[in-house]
Amino acid sequence: MGRRLGSAGQRVSSLATARRFDTSIYLRAFLALLVLATALGLSSLARAQNAPQSFADLAERLSPAVVNISTTQTIDQRRFEGPDIPQFPPGSPFEEFFREFFDERGRIPNGPPQRATSLGSGFIIDASGYVVTNNHVIAGADEINVILQDDTSLTAELVGVDDKTDLAVLKVETDEPLPFVPWGDSDVMRVGDWVLAIGNPFGLGGTVTAGIISARARDINAGPYDDFLQTDASINRGNSGGPMFNLAGEVIGINTAIFSPSGGSVGIGFAIPSSLAQPVVEQLIEFGRTRRGWLGVRIQTVTDEIAESLGLDSARGALVASVTPEGPAETAGIEAGDVILEFDGQEVEEMRRLPRLVAETAVDREVEVEIFRQGEIRTVEVELGELEEAEEQGLLSADGSSPDTMVEENLHTLGLTLTALTEETRTQYNLAPDLEGVLITNVEPGSAAAQKGLQPGEVIVEVGQEQVAEPADVATRVAEARDAGRKSVLLLLDGPGGIRFVALNVETG
Repeated sequence: MGRRLGSAGQRVSSLATARRFDTSIYLRAFLALLVLATALGLSSLARAQNAPQSFADLAERLSPAVVNISTTQTIDQRRFEGPDIPQFPPGSPFEEFFREFFDERGRIPNGPPQRATSLGSGFIIDASGYVVTNNHVIAGADEINVILQDDTSLTAELVGVDDKTDLAVLKVETDEPLPFVPWGDSDVMRVGDWVLAIGNPFGLGGTVTAGIISARARDINAGPYDDFLQTDASINRGNSGGPMFNLAGEVIGINTAIFSPSGGSVGIGFAIPSSLAQPVVEQLIEFGRTRRGWLGVRIQTVTDEIAESLGLDSARGALVASVTPEGPAETAGIEAGDVILEFDGQEVEEMRRLPRLVAETAVDREVEVEIFRQGEIRTVEVELGELEEAEEQGLLSADGSSPDTMVEENLHTLGLTLTALTEETRTQYNLAPDLEGVLITNVEPGSAAAQKGLQPGEVIVEVGQEQVAEPADVATRVAEARDAGRKSVLLLLDGPGGIRFVALNVETG
């Protein structure tokens, strides 16, 4: 009996021990969960602290390296285009009236030259006085002055410009080292990351705005290498050429353009990424110009239909439309109809990526190019030429892109697909045999062209009152209108509805 009690006592004791053991397990599990929750909370707090309570310290540190750019340009009024002042007897009140009328508009034929000034932004990248800004800020300027934060005005020398990326480098001389800011890596920036913009909007001087990266790799048809960062940080007229900073105070973009129906900030601004700008700036400082790689191909987009017809698994790469005779690609054995899938080990996801990859590669360097031809993937080695030399020799269009590429870049935002007139297209669309121009084959719904009522089957006869015969002609006229700052271009159309003029909006933001 005593043994049984003992046994029972042992069982009770064992049960109590088991319960204490179970409780310790629960306790340890609870403590582990508490530690995990605390760690997650601290991690979230750390992430939240990435957004500073104030940008004041950052702005105070960076602002001295951000400058205002002031330019002066002489306008020769003898180039006035328009009606002359009617001829009246000397001293006639009508003569005075018409002279005042023209003078109020700054349009006096054969009048004396006038001086025009403009303002922009820039930033110092070296203590010796190298300043980066946009090409369009200083284009055509007779005098360029860099104004520091303390209002010191320094005469700037133009080191070099690159109109393809809209970049310019200036140099100022001072007795003391200047404050400067370092480059950052734009490739690591993510959508949602905080950025800071400092510039000279509307000539107001150092103005600081903050926002986030809204999008990456934006193509706004500003040039052949478009890869803009989009931000909602307020950017206005005069911010052009100013820096966009990450929270480490590094330049990861150069504010260049805005999308704005009103002319003011609507929260859509664009900056040249530092990964594109920095190599260009370094070349301008070293050579006074750019030295880009050149492959010697004319390319176009690989559509789903083209991919299927070639037996390619998906619409990717860049289709070679033609090769430049005796150019690097032809020498290496690349042919029209090949699809370039990789360049120097980097995948070509879409057509417009290839020109930038090639341009950023050193001249005379030998690279491997992966191509798709007749159902097989092959690799060829190409020794790159120099783009600028090819331009000087007239081997490609002035902007370094092929006519096919230029048409796509300049017209896709307008919603137009164009083709040259042939016997087949004349028959298909029932067009007169003597009709000359460029055929519209597709109009994207909701596009600028659709809003103006343009339709497939219509023929563009003139653009800007100049006759056109090829899609590239239309692209050129559109590009010229944009470069001249015009918001629209006049089209003469001939179609089923008869002949008509249409003013087509060509603004890109």
